[in-house]
Order: sequence, then C-alpha cells, then structure tokens
Amino acid sequence: MSTTFEKAVRISGVGEYYFSGKLAQIRRMKDEGLDVINLGIGSPDLPPHPGVLKALSETASEPGAHGYQPYRGVPELREAVTGWYAERFGISLDPERNILPVMGSKEAILQISLAYLDPGDEVLVPDPGYPAYSVLARMAGGIPRIYRLYGQEGWMPRLEELEEEGLEKVKLMWMNYPHMPTGAPANRDFFRKLRDFGRKHRILICNDNPYSFILNREPLSLFHENGPEPGLVELNSLSKSHNMAGWRIGFILAHEKQIGDILLVSSNYQSGMFLPVQRAAARALRLGDAWYEQLNGVYAERRRLAESLMSLLGAEFTPSQQGMFLWGRLPGPDPDDRAFTDRLLEQALVFITPGTVFGHQGKGYIRISLCSPAATLEKAIERMVHL
Repeated sequence: MSTTFEKAVRISGVGEYYFSGKLAQIRRMKDEGLDVINLGIGSPDLPPHPGVLKALSETASEPGAHGYQPYRGVPELREAVTGWYAERFGISLDPERNILPVMGSKEAILQISLAYLDPGDEVLVPDPGYPAYSVLARMAGGIPRIYRLYGQEGWMPRLEELEEEGLEKVKLMWMNYPHMPTGAPANRDFFRKLRDFGRKHRILICNDNPYSFILNREPLSLFHENGPEPGLVELNSLSKSHNMAGWRIGFILAHEKQIGDILLVSSNYQSGMFLPVQRAAARALRLGDAWYEQLNGVYAERRRLAESLMSLLGAEFTPSQQGMFLWGRLPGPDPDDRAFTDRLLEQALVFITPGTVFGHQGKGYIRISLCSPAATLEKAIERMVHL
C-alpha cells in the first residue's frame, strides 16, 4: 500500500525556478562533452578580498566560534554596516535599532513577507523584476499585484496609475534600484516621490539594493534625506559588491519598529549566523576605495565585451545601465526571446537569459551576465561571428 501526501496549497502554484532547470540542462550538456558558455547567471566568479578570507580562517580557528550566535547578529557586524552606510551612502544608522543581519536577500524577502502579509493582502511587485518577490508573497499568503515598467519611461513605476486603480488592499511594495534585470538607475527625486507615495497610502516600501556598487558612481539609498523612517525597508548584501554570493550574508535596514516585527519571524526559525562569516563580512565592509575601483575596473572591461556581443546579436541597449548585467532589446516587431536564447544554446552553445524569466514586460529582451572572465566573453563573441 502506498501513501501519498498532498503538497501544501501555499506552493501549489509554484513552479521550479527557471535557472534551476536551465542549469541542470547545461550540466547534462557538459556531461556529454559540450563546451557550453554560461552568460546567464549573476554569480560573481571573482574571489573576496584576501583580508576577508583571513578573517574567516582566523575566527574559525577560535575554540569559542562555533556556537549559536545572537539573533540580531554580533555588534561588530552591525557596527560595520553602520560605518559602511555612513561612508558610502551618507546615511546615519543606529547599530542597535536599525540593522538585522540575514542569510542573504532572498531570506530577507521571506521574513518581511511573513512578518507583514495576511491572507488577501496585496503586494506590489515589478514586471520585469526578481521572481522571488511574487513567489514568496504567495507562500506567505499574500496576493502579488504586478505593476508594469516600461523601457521608454526608464523602467520606473507609474505611481499615479497605481493610485487610480486603487490601493486599499496593498500592504507592501517591492522595488530594486539599480534595477534588476534592466540596470535602470534611480535618483533622489524618484525616491522622494516613492516615500511620499508609501506614507500617503500606508504601504510598506521595500528597496532591494544589492547592485549599488557595480558600475555605479553614485550609490543611492531609499533613506536619503530622513534616514530609516517608519514604513521604509532597505535590503543590501555582500553578494555582488564583495564577491560573497555563496556566503549568504546580507542585512535588513529599517526603523526599529520594523526590525522588531521582522525579528519575531527570524528568531523563531533560525539560530544566528556563523561567527566567522560575520567577522569576515565586517572586514569586507571596511574595505577602502581601492577595492571598489579594482572591482569596477574588471566589470567595465567585461561590459565593453558584452556590449559588442549584444550588438552582434542585433540587440539595442541603453548605455546608462548599472549593475552586473547588460539588458538588450532584440530586433523585430515581436521577437520571441525564449526561442532566440534556446537557439543560441543549441547552435552556439552559449546560454543567455531570456527576458520573460522576469515577467511579461521582459518579452523580446535578453540579459547577458558580466560574471565571466573577459576571455569567456571573447570566446562567445567569436562563436557569434561564425554562427
């Protein structure tokens, strides 16, 4: 006799993450001896600073470093985040009240969703945008409500249009600038309008900000002007800015009331972050200008090659993009981005992400990752020339 267990309703409409299936396909192709070039994933291939690795190793050698850690993170890390935001963003934070370390931004998105969403609450999520915003909102019982972004408008939300549609059921709004996947930058005036929008309609505004130091000369925060006032939340992490994606370390920044609400969730399902990781992260956050200059020098070279590749594919792109991707519009009146990228993978053994992974508004677009060495991008260019 067999016993079947039905999965929970909360995940009944959740499919496998696109990149999970695609990476499995690429692994199978490589197992068959095919030389596949992966330009689809935003996982930095560069190592962290040597001082960061040293801090990890030295702390791991301490006998007392392997126990449970404080739910709020160790003071050294929270103080390092405070110093980083003061120096790099010009924002004053209180390390005791405004900072909650987390194991990556995806975990933070879930924690915030669980802390604030009741069944039936609506969540504004961008299209195109990070798929996790919608998926995790559903898991928490919320209802994702798409707001469309348009390339001709700089990939910015139409706030007046949202007001006309009605916002009575909206509890939370997700956005991220520099925007992923389009690389669109924000500005202080936009953040000011967004803060006013949130206050007017009693909506928690959440800015996911992990790309602020990649090919961006002026890092911006949602907190400019008034700091972490009630109703605002910002996420940041060391994944992109410090080449620590696999370390899973980031932080939630917010008013102390929001931090307290979210802590009610996090303290009940995790037991703190490994101390060596926290100390290494604190070391990373104290790195000087030379780190960012060197990092962006590498990405600038790769960006030039990605632009050449995008042009070879006949795609148009905006030069002002920021972050570790290049987003381009395929030629033709109604291009099929999925068919196009599948054909590239089959014929040239080059994987590029189709825009529809990020929503309906990504139709006809493609995204090239800068997380591969220049030699790999040059190899992809060569294949396109001979395709």
